[in-house]
Amino acid sequence: MHLLFDLDGTLTDSSPGIVRCINHALEVLGRPAAADECLRPMIGAPLSAIFSEMLQTNDVRAVDAAIAAYRDRFNAVGMFENSVFPGIIDALDALRRAGHTMQVVTVKPAVAARRIVEHFRLAHYFVGVHGPALTERTCDKADLVAAALREVAVGAAHVAMVGDRADDIRAARRHHVRAVAAGWGYGTQGELLAAGPEYLAPTVAHLLDWVHTAGHMEDGKWKME
Repeated sequence: MHLLFDLDGTLTDSSPGIVRCINHALEVLGRPAAADECLRPMIGAPLSAIFSEMLQTNDVRAVDAAIAAYRDRFNAVGMFENSVFPGIIDALDALRRAGHTMQVVTVKPAVAARRIVEHFRLAHYFVGVHGPALTERTCDKADLVAAALREVAVGAAHVAMVGDRADDIRAARRHHVRAVAAGWGYGTQGELLAAGPEYLAPTVAHLLDWVHTAGHMEDGKWKME
C-alpha cells in the first residue's frame, strides 16, 4: 500500500510555532494578537487564506506583507517550535517494515516541509515530499495529491491519504484515493466526518490497525471490516 501523509496536524504538532508566527505577523502590521483557540482551526490552510481572513482584506499587498513577516520568524525559529506526535515514529517504522511506501503531501511550502522532515529525522521514511513553491499564492491540495501519484507506479486503489483536515479528505476523493482522517490532529470530528473519510482514526494506533488489518482488496475495491 502507498500512503500519503499530511504534515501539520498529522505527522507533527506544529501549532506552537504557527500560532506564534501568525501573531508576530499581526504585530508587525500593527494588529492585535489573536487567541490560540481562534488560530488553531486555521492550521493547515494556505497562508494567503489565513491572513486574508485575519486582516479581513483581499488586498494582495497587505496579505503579502503579513506572509513575509510570518516567514521571517518561521524560517528562523517557528518551524522548529514543533514536535512529532507521540506514536508517529513507531508507526512509520512499522509501516516501512511491512513494505508500505510513503510520501508527504502538504500545503506548507515544499522547501520548509523538507527542512522540517529532515530536522525531525523523518526523511528516510518517505520517497517524496510534495508542497507548493514559495511563490504560489494559492494551493489546491488535490493538485499536490496528483503530483504525488504521478511519481509512484501505484494505482489509486492501493493508495490512502492520511490527514487531519477536510481538505485532505476532499483531495483524496478527487483522485479516487482512500481517505483516512487523523483524529489526533487539528480538525474537529464534525469537520472530518462531513468530508466523508473512509475511516476516522482516533489515534495513531488505530491508523496502524486500519492499514494492517481493517482494509483489504476485494473485487478491485477496498472493503472495511
